[in-house]
Amino acid sequence: MLEVKGISKRYGAHKALDSVSFKADDGEIVGLLGANGAGKSTAMNIITGYISANSGSVSLDGKDILENAAEARKDIGYLPEIPPLYTDMTVKEYLYFIYDLKKCRLPKISHMKDICSLVKIDDVYNRLIKNLSKGYRQRVGFAQALVGDPKTLILDEPTVGLDPKQIVEVRSLIKKLGKRHTVILSSHILTEVQAVCDRIVIIDKGKVIADDTEKNILAKHISDRRLFVTVEGAQREKLRIAFEAIAGVKKVAFTSDSSVQLTPEHEKDIRRAVFETVAENGWVLLEMRSGEPTLEDIFMKLTHGEENAEEEVS
Repeated sequence: MLEVKGISKRYGAHKALDSVSFKADDGEIVGLLGANGAGKSTAMNIITGYISANSGSVSLDGKDILENAAEARKDIGYLPEIPPLYTDMTVKEYLYFIYDLKKCRLPKISHMKDICSLVKIDDVYNRLIKNLSKGYRQRVGFAQALVGDPKTLILDEPTVGLDPKQIVEVRSLIKKLGKRHTVILSSHILTEVQAVCDRIVIIDKGKVIADDTEKNILAKHISDRRLFVTVEGAQREKLRIAFEAIAGVKKVAFTSDSSVQLTPEHEKDIRRAVFETVAENGWVLLEMRSGEPTLEDIFMKLTHGEENAEEEVS
């Protein structure tokens, strides 16, 4: 198990991380989700022992990574956002170099064969890395992280710069790796975290603001459900006044497609009242549908304090 306890990091007056804590159990894929500059990469670098924290601790199976970095790193495979490749080497030469660098004791030939088969780079094993596509280079990056069969994999923005097909392939690879390794995946892409992670840790301005499964995060914000109504034959101002007068309506807003977005008070069912209001005013109700909050909605609310997908009416 990987355990991060209250790590903080300052760069001069700037606090990159502020008492960040979370855990990753064996065989779990945990996603660190946050906007660019939120502190994800700093956290990754501290977890892998590449930089020190001003305070806090990181332990892997009880070993303190910050105090015993060399020992702990044997159980960690790290893929930075830009893979550390020597492009004038062949894939084979590079992986052999990493094998020696990590002082790996597993049978070299069979271990390399297993890794290359897993990440699907068998067909480019003897090619120069500089002649490989971006997707293959990323796979070679995964391969170097797997040398030594580490218990924990740290992946920093693993699909940046890949095309859609390559992204799907890498996500499939991460899921496969998660069956045998604990995986910490950093990303600012919501769909990526949703696609592969068992649990999500949202970081904003160096602080953890959410830590749970996607299902539980959504459940905690169920009160943010909304009702979308499309009405014909009424001006916006009249709609706003009429809907604000309905008991149980907390907020009225208009979306980009001219629908009215109504936010009800906690677990209040306002559908009948909305229907009656539309009928009483002689308007035509074209659509009425409920909208549960998405992870994107919640992420925007937690990190920005509002949902930017809508245009509020003053």
